[in-house]
Amino acid sequence: MLSGKVAVVTGATRGIGKGIALQLGEAGATVYITGRTLQPTGKGTSLMECAEEIEKRGGKCIPVQCDHEKDENIKALFDRIEREQNGQLDILVNNAYKAVTGIFENEKKSFWQQDPGFWDEVNNVGLRNHYICSVYAARLMVPQKKGLIVNISSPGGLRYLFNVAYGIGKAACDRMAADCAHELRKHNVAFISLWPGAVKTEFVADLLTKSPESKSAKVFAHTETVEFSGKTIAHLAADPNIMQKSGRTLFTCLLAEEYGFTDIDGQVPVNFRTVKDLLSMRGHTWLAAWTPAFLKIPGWLLAATTHKF
Repeated sequence: MLSGKVAVVTGATRGIGKGIALQLGEAGATVYITGRTLQPTGKGTSLMECAEEIEKRGGKCIPVQCDHEKDENIKALFDRIEREQNGQLDILVNNAYKAVTGIFENEKKSFWQQDPGFWDEVNNVGLRNHYICSVYAARLMVPQKKGLIVNISSPGGLRYLFNVAYGIGKAACDRMAADCAHELRKHNVAFISLWPGAVKTEFVADLLTKSPESKSAKVFAHTETVEFSGKTIAHLAADPNIMQKSGRTLFTCLLAEEYGFTDIDGQVPVNFRTVKDLLSMRGHTWLAAWTPAFLKIPGWLLAATTHKF
């Protein structure tokens, strides 16, 4: 599907980033993966362990130790890709994120009760870094007249989720995709913001075990595997009409329906725009059973529920 393509997935030592890297590598791309931990730790959370798994699936992977809080590390990453791939870069996935632990540790605190530095913990790697990576990626893609950049975002960009800093960051990721896409369109480079559903990462699996009744744990009651987003991006990157989607915020579940694939476990994750699934999630199973599967909440109605208008 992606043979001959060159991809970068940031923050790929574990979680969604690792799942995306595995799927892009399996689809035939040469995948550069980044993270702070290069060598094996025995916990399945290093770049080398991810690279080995990609290669077992027949893919090609180049692990690069990179601290995405350091601008010089980011520049060195893209300089290396330009040098080693003769300027070719087809896919960038902005996934690196630092604040997962901090978000769960601060879930009962209002923004004024948190240290002001919590903003940087959430949005330095999770937002600022995405912009910097996109700048360097665009400098390689624009001369090629092709490419795809994906920001991993969430519905927290639309409605309150977890905390204030998180929502601001995700809303900015969505807006970044829209505005960058506007400037990149004439160069045939696509920029998309992707919303996975709740994903059962290693951290979330541990949370569900230790604190099954916590507010944050309940958000993850209906989950996707970490590789579902990867399957989604592989299909997006192979779509000859990808420019029609550029600038948009897209759901993994709806793209799976459009492209006709399931999660790696064979399941079809919950569709957060399908009335039937939403009723079922809220415990109205009898009503969900009688609700047609084709009934969906239109995108314009979701947008209308925000504070902006």
